[in-house]
Amino acid sequence: MRRIVSVSIGSSQRDSKAVVTVCGEKFSIERIGTDGDMQKAVALIRELDGKVAAFGMGGIDLYLQGGTRRYILREAKQIARAAQITPIVDGSGLKNTLERRAIQTLAQQNPSLFQGRNVLLTCALDRFGMAQALQETGSSVLYGDVMFALGLSLPIYRLKVLQWVVTILAPIAVQMPFAWLYPTGTKQEKSPDQNKYAKYYAWADVIAGDYHMIRRYMPEDLTGKTLITNTITPGDVEFLKRRNVRELITTTPNIEGRSFGTNVMEALLVALLNKPLADITPEDYNRMLDKIGFMPRREVLDDAFSVQPQMGT
Repeated sequence: MRRIVSVSIGSSQRDSKAVVTVCGEKFSIERIGTDGDMQKAVALIRELDGKVAAFGMGGIDLYLQGGTRRYILREAKQIARAAQITPIVDGSGLKNTLERRAIQTLAQQNPSLFQGRNVLLTCALDRFGMAQALQETGSSVLYGDVMFALGLSLPIYRLKVLQWVVTILAPIAVQMPFAWLYPTGTKQEKSPDQNKYAKYYAWADVIAGDYHMIRRYMPEDLTGKTLITNTITPGDVEFLKRRNVRELITTTPNIEGRSFGTNVMEALLVALLNKPLADITPEDYNRMLDKIGFMPRREVLDDAFSVQPQMGT
């Protein structure tokens, strides 16, 4: 049995482990949080380097992407460089393939989910494939990158405008301490700042993006809302139920009650592909996704709605 390890700078309270069989091969999938300690993450990767099949880099992205341009986060580089033997991925490869496909699949199966609806995407730069797919669904999309990452009340409603803003702000943002941009460690368990962006949550029919970004400013009441996200634990599901979320959709499959992050799933695909990381293409990921048959997880959380849950494999 081969081992996949996601080393995350997120909270250790969210650690989990599962054993799955994919394409006839058994894998141990494990998530280990370091509570925001970058050096502990580096040390753990160095300790396991060469002893596991693939690493996921959790709680932080190596790249932010705006259109065809990619911006490397300064603090993420030291974590990625810790692995000298074992391939390490941050999930960006799957965000551009699996998440794009997930939105396209949902739009085909249930057009009313998006057509004529309002969608709040908390951050497009860390999941540009989803952002591009959403703009093709007939929905009105609010890109919350400047609000949710930089704390500035600047909603953006056009992807081209966001790309222009990115060319100005991204070179500065990637040099900042990552904890300024994203909740890390125990900050992931803090009570949400419910009032800051409440009007944008109220505007949205669908709220999409990174779960911790969504949770960071989540109002008390989300009656009738649909969330599209991942990295969901059973505790998160209960948290969302208390806020009356109508439906939870995750772009990664349900594995023993949890939807692991894209970095974990990408690490699994890298191990299955068994080729140098630099040689893996989006076509390789799509081919493997077709073979495995990953589908979005759908779960109705509010009993007031009669739509039955549809669970992916």
